[in-house]
Amino acid sequence: MNDQVDDQARTDRSTTRAHFHTRLTRYRSLWRRKWWVLVLCALVAMAVQIVHLWCSAPAFASLGRMIVSIKLNIAEGSVYTEELSNFLGTQAALMQSGLVVQRAHGRVTAQKPELRMQPVGLKVTVLPKTTIFVLQASGSEPAYTQAFLQACMEEYIALKKEMRTQTSDTTVAGLTEEVMRIEKDLRNADDELVAFQSTNSVVLSQDQANSPGNYLAALNQRLAAQKSEYALLQMLTVDQNLDRQQAAGGELLPANSTADKAPAAGGERTDIDYLRAKQQLLLLQAEQTELGRYLRTNHPKMVAMSEDIARREQLLKIFRLQSGEQLESKKASLALEIQNLEKDVKQWDAKMLEIQGKTAEYQRLKGNTQRIQALYDRLLATMQTLDVNKEITPESVTIMEPATRAFRDQSEMWKNMSTAAAVGVGLGVLLLLFLDRMDDRMVSFTELKELFDEEVVGQIPREKSLGRSRQVALVGPTDGRHSFVEAYRNLRSSLLYMAQGEGRSKILLVTSAIPNEGKSLTAANLAITMASTGSKVLLVDADARKGALHTRFEVPAKPGLTEVLGQGLNWEEAVQATKYPNLSILPQGAFAPNASELFISDVTKQFLRDVAAKYDYVVLDTVPVMAADDVTSLAPHVDGVVFVIRAEFTSARVARAALNSLYQRQVRVLGLIFNSARPNTEDYYYYRYKSYYKQYPDSEPKTKDVREQTGKA
Repeated sequence: MNDQVDDQARTDRSTTRAHFHTRLTRYRSLWRRKWWVLVLCALVAMAVQIVHLWCSAPAFASLGRMIVSIKLNIAEGSVYTEELSNFLGTQAALMQSGLVVQRAHGRVTAQKPELRMQPVGLKVTVLPKTTIFVLQASGSEPAYTQAFLQACMEEYIALKKEMRTQTSDTTVAGLTEEVMRIEKDLRNADDELVAFQSTNSVVLSQDQANSPGNYLAALNQRLAAQKSEYALLQMLTVDQNLDRQQAAGGELLPANSTADKAPAAGGERTDIDYLRAKQQLLLLQAEQTELGRYLRTNHPKMVAMSEDIARREQLLKIFRLQSGEQLESKKASLALEIQNLEKDVKQWDAKMLEIQGKTAEYQRLKGNTQRIQALYDRLLATMQTLDVNKEITPESVTIMEPATRAFRDQSEMWKNMSTAAAVGVGLGVLLLLFLDRMDDRMVSFTELKELFDEEVVGQIPREKSLGRSRQVALVGPTDGRHSFVEAYRNLRSSLLYMAQGEGRSKILLVTSAIPNEGKSLTAANLAITMASTGSKVLLVDADARKGALHTRFEVPAKPGLTEVLGQGLNWEEAVQATKYPNLSILPQGAFAPNASELFISDVTKQFLRDVAAKYDYVVLDTVPVMAADDVTSLAPHVDGVVFVIRAEFTSARVARAALNSLYQRQVRVLGLIFNSARPNTEDYYYYRYKSYYKQYPDSEPKTKDVREQTGKA
C-alpha cells in the first residue's frame, strides 16, 4: 500500500514538473514570436504621454537648501537635543505640512501682490549622511514658484521658532502638580521605612540570616544521615549487622588464641567477641574434619574436640542473642533522636521564614522608596530642561541656499516617460497572456503530447522558404539541410518499422486539419525518402481542387487522377517519372468539384488495388479534413493515415475535430507529424550535430602520416 502511495506521489510530482516545463516553453516561444507587441505597447504609451505633456502647461522648478542643526551647546555645559527618533523624516514632513504651505502662500500674497496665486508642488529630500534638506518647488509660473519656495523656507524657520519658544503652561503646571504628588508619596515611603526599621532590627536580621541558615542546614544533614542509618538497620538482620560492623573495622584475635570466656559486660564488645568466637569455631570444625580422616569418632581426642565445638556453638548463640538486643536498642535510640531532630528542624524553619519575611518587607519598602525617588529626580530634571529651553536661542535651522531662479523642469518628463513605458510593457504582457490563454495552438512537442494521445511519428524542423515561389525546397541526395533531411528519414523509419498488427501499410494518406500546414511538402519528402531506399514509390496528388505537386516536381498537371477516376483513363498512362530514382507521380489532373463522389466509387477502390500491386508504397496527398469531404471519403480505403500538425499554427480544437471525423469513418490513424517545429526550443533535440554530416578530405592523409610516424618509431 505504501509503495502504491509513493508511486502515485512520484507520478504527481513528475506530472507537475512536466506541466510547468510546458508552460515555460510556451511562454518562451510566445516571447520570441510576439516580442514586438511589448515594444509596440511601450511606444504607444510613451506617445500618449508625449501628447499629454505637449498639451499640458510647461512646468518650472526652483531649488533651495536648508541645514538643520540637531544639537545646541548651552552655556551651563549641558546639551540640548531635539528628538532623535526619525528626526530627519519629521523635519521633512514638517516642511511639507499644510500649515507651512498655507503660510507660504499668504506670505507671497502679502509681499508680492502683483503675483497671482498658483498651485505649486513641494518636494523635500535629504542628502545622504547629512542634515541638509533639498527643497524643490514645481509650478506653471516661474516667478511665483521661486517666491513660494523662499516663503516656505522662511515660514518653516518661523514655525520652528514658535515651537521652541512656546513652552506650554499647561505642561509646566501638570509637571509641577505631579512633582508635588510624588514628593508627598516619597515622604510617606520614607516614613514607612523608618517605622519598619524602628520595630525590626533588619540589619541584624540580615547578618543573622546566615547563622540560622547554616545551623538549619546542619540539622537537616544530620537528620538525613540518622534516617538513612535507621532505614538501613531496619533492613539488616543480626548476622548482616555483625558482618557490617566487622567490615567497618572490628579487630579479630589471632587464629590460635582462645575464646573461652564469658560475653563482655554491658555488651560493649559483643560484636567483636561474636565474630572472634565464630572464627575460632570455624577453625575447630576444620581441624575436626582434618583429624576425622585419621581418627575414629570415639577417639578421646575427637570426643574432646566435639565437646569444645559444642561449647563454642552455645557461646555463639549467647553472643548472637546479645547482638540482637543491642541492634534493637540502637534502633530505638535512633528513632528517638530522629524525632527530636525533626522537632528542631520545624522550629528553625519557622524562625527562618519569619526572618525572610521581614527581609522581603524591608526590601520592598526600600525599593519603593528608590523608585519614587528616581521618578521625582527625573521630573525635576525635565522641569529644569524646560526652564533652560526658555533661556537658549532656538535658532537651529538656517537657509543654506535661497530659492534659485525657476527653470524648465525636465526631470518629471523623463520620469513620466519611463513610467509610461513600464505601464505599456505591463499592459503588453497582460495582452499577450490573455491572447495566449485564448490561443490553443501548440508550440512545443511536449504540449502536443499532452493534448493528443496519438503517437507522434515525426518531428520536422522549421526551414526558411527560398526563391520567388516562397516555398521550401524538396529534399535531395546532397541536401545541406541535415536536420531537415534526417527528420524525414526518421519519419520514414517510424512508418516502415512500426508494429503492424494487420500487416505492412503500403497505401499511406497524408492530410491535415486546415490548409497551409505543410502536408503536401511532407507527402512529397516522405515519398522521396522512401524511394531513396530502393522501394518503388508512387506519389498521388489527390487534392482535386488545389493540387500543386506537379509544380514542385516540374511535370504537367494533366492528365492526372481526375481523368483516371472520372473519365476512365488508364492510370499507367497518367503516371509520370520524376528526377528522383524509383519515384513516380500521378498529378492532380483537371479541377474536380465532385472529388468526394469520385473517391467513394468502385473505380477508386480498383485504382488503389492496382497501384498497390504495382508499387511498394503509395503516398496520397489530399485536401485538409476541415476544408472538404474528400479525405473522409478516401481515407477508409487506404492502409493508414498520417496527420500533419503545424507548430504555432494548428488549433488543438480544430485538429481534434478533424481526427474525430476520421475516427468516425473507422480510419486507421498511424500517427501525428509535428511540422515546422522550432529547432532552438528545448523540446527539439534531434539531429543538431552537423559535424556528423561533413566529410574531411584530409582525414586519410593524416592517418597515413600517423602510421608512418608510428612505423619509424
